[in-house]
Parts: sequence; structure tokens; C-alpha cells
Amino acid sequence: MTVLAARLAFSPAGFVNEFYPSFWWIPAGVLTAALAIKLPSIIRLWGDPMLRAVGGLLLLACAVFVFVAPSTIAWVNRITGIPNIAAPWVYSLLMAYCGSCLLLIIAWRNGLSDRSDATARAMRRVIVTYSGVIVSLWVLFALADGHVERLRDLDTYYATTPYLREMILLYLLAHTVATLITSWLIWNWVRTDGLDAWLRWGLKFLGVGYVVQVVFDAVKLTAVTARWTGADLDWLSTGVAPPVACLSAILIAVGFILPHAGQYLHDRWRVRLAHRELRPLYLLMRSVNGGGMPVVLRATPELRLIRRETFIRDVLLPLARHIDEERRGRSYRAALSLGLEPERAKAAAAALAIQDAVAVRHRAPADDGGPGHDTTDLLRDIGAVSRALRRPDVLLAVRARTRPAPAAGAAPEPGAAARTTPEDGRVA
Repeated sequence: MTVLAARLAFSPAGFVNEFYPSFWWIPAGVLTAALAIKLPSIIRLWGDPMLRAVGGLLLLACAVFVFVAPSTIAWVNRITGIPNIAAPWVYSLLMAYCGSCLLLIIAWRNGLSDRSDATARAMRRVIVTYSGVIVSLWVLFALADGHVERLRDLDTYYATTPYLREMILLYLLAHTVATLITSWLIWNWVRTDGLDAWLRWGLKFLGVGYVVQVVFDAVKLTAVTARWTGADLDWLSTGVAPPVACLSAILIAVGFILPHAGQYLHDRWRVRLAHRELRPLYLLMRSVNGGGMPVVLRATPELRLIRRETFIRDVLLPLARHIDEERRGRSYRAALSLGLEPERAKAAAAALAIQDAVAVRHRAPADDGGPGHDTTDLLRDIGAVSRALRRPDVLLAVRARTRPAPAAGAAPEPGAAARTTPEDGRVA
């Protein structure tokens, strides 16, 4: 610890240099996780070219961070026997990534159905430009003399070497241009109306990630330019740029997975919430037929919700014959007089009517009830009715307003003794 503290005290980027190798594997791991999250959708919807493009982009981004790690650079140089050949290889992957970003954003924003000449020209221009940049990188490397292997500081070490200097400047400028254009397209898109909330947040993360990439380019260009003037700011390239690139990759990975993962989690939460909201009405219906649904192991949340809804409706349908529509109407008016909104008043009246029907059914199990009623609204609004059962205080207040004062010695009305427990709305 003492040695590490001393190193950090005398080096402005000592901490980063101490953990330099980790900075490249962290974003590689995050991007791999993002790719793993998207992979099931890509495989399931392989015919969707947009999903395939996102998968290819994430794969390219992972490859960039894997091959830019010092250990991988040394391995590539060793197996090829050519010093620093990993540099044009990494730069080529980076240029392919830049071009893919531009193509994806253009196609994503305009839609795959957009076959306009302007869109086609823009995409052809991107492909031709970045293909030309990749070819130029290899030509410049072949013409240069860079026999001293550099694993971490090649950009600054060879900043003044003929041909390698042009190669380094070319990749930095091409990356900067792609990042600026992509960032501009994304932020313009964010400001458009009608975007899904999850897509908007994903675009915001992407936009911030590409802005951070501009910072990375600025840091690298500053360090290289300093070499041209005889100054030494190499620590910007080796100490500041890696964590900036790491942060950018994490933000971009979050931006790509957030629309998919966020919508997936939101849908799961909505299904579970709907299942939980139906619990009071489900328990009340279970008291009618004396049992519940058989347990199905490893059932999906969607299947459990469908089964619960089906069970409730199957029990409600014959039970509706015992519902007193006149009393239900009085309950609705009483609920309105208590200040409830029409929808809540309707649900409270239905909940009280169902409680009374259950009480009648328990007293006379063999009674088929009166003529059938229109149960369309009742069966459709089971969620609202179940939520109403969670408010026994409101139901008791409504019932008190609809129940006439009993004469001395008179028997209570059907369902008058019905009460609900705060937990599940069961008839006691």
C-alpha cells in the first residue's frame, strides 16, 4: 500500500496506469453482457435485420476492447511475427464499428422501409468512406517503419514517425467525425415526439456515451499534438483515455440494452402486479367453489395471470345470477354520493353485489338464482373490482348508505353481515 501510494502521489495518472489492463476488459465484459441479453431476441427474430445489426455492432465493440488490451496486442504481434501489426488491426475494427454505428442510426431512425434516394446515398457514402479508411490504414502501416513494439503508447511513441503518424491521425479523425455525426443524429432523434419512454432513455444513454467518445478523441489528439510540438503529455493517452473509453462503452451498452431490457422488465412487472391485484377477488371466488386452481410448476407469469383471470370469470359467470341489479344500482349512487369517481364507484358497487351474491349462494347452494344478466362489464372489470375489495372501509361506508334501518326484530338483509378483511377481501 505504501509503494502504491507513493506511485500515485508522483504520477497524475498513477492509479490508471496501475490498473491499466483492467480498463480494457471491463468494457469488454459489459458489452459481452449486453450482447448476451440481446442474443435470445436476435436468435428468435433472426429475420429482423435491425436486431442482427445491433448484435453485429455489439460484437464489433467487444472485439475492439478485446484486441486493444495489452496482452492481446502482444499475442497478435507474436503469432504474426510482425511488430505492432495489432495497431492497424485494432484501428480497422474501430473503423468498422464507427461505420456500423452510423449505418445503424440512419436505418434505425428512418426505418427499414425507407428506400429514399437520400437515405441510400447516405448509407453508401458511409460504407465507401470507412472502407477507404480501413484500406488506407493498412497501406500506411505497410509503408512505415515501426519495428519497436509498443503495447500501450503506440499513438504517442510513433506520433512523429512518417506514415505511422498519418495512420494514427487518420484513425483519430475518422473516429471523431463518426462520433460527432452519430451523436448529432441521436440527440436530434431524442428531441422528436412520439418516442417510447424506454427508447428515449436508451437514446439518451447512447447520446451521452458518444459525447464521452468525443472526449476520448480530444484527449488522444491532444497527446499526439503535444508530441508534434515537442511536449510530453503521453499520460493523457495512457492514463486518461482508457477510463474515458471504458465509461463510454458502458454508457453505449446500456443505451442499446435499455429499450429491450426495460420494456421486458416493465411488462413482467405489469403482469405480476395484475396477478397480485386479482388476489382478493380470486380468494372470494375460491370460497364459492370450495377450491382453487391446481398448481402448475414452472408456469410463466403470463400463464399464471391467464389462469387466475380464467378461474375468476368461470366462477363469476354462474354467480352473476344471484346479483341484485337494483341493489347494485343503489350502491353505485351511494358510492358517488361519498365522492368516489364514477369508475371507482362502479367497481365498489360491483364488489358489494358480488359479496351479496356469494352470501346468497352460501345460504342456498342449490338455488340457481334469477334470470341471467348481462355480465360483459362485470367480467371485463375484474381488476377494478378486485382493487375495490382491498378497501373494506370504503365498501362498508357504501353499504351503510344503501342499507335501510332495520325494524325491531327484523332479520338482516342478505349480505348485510358480509364483511371483508383488509388483506384479501374474503367474506367472513
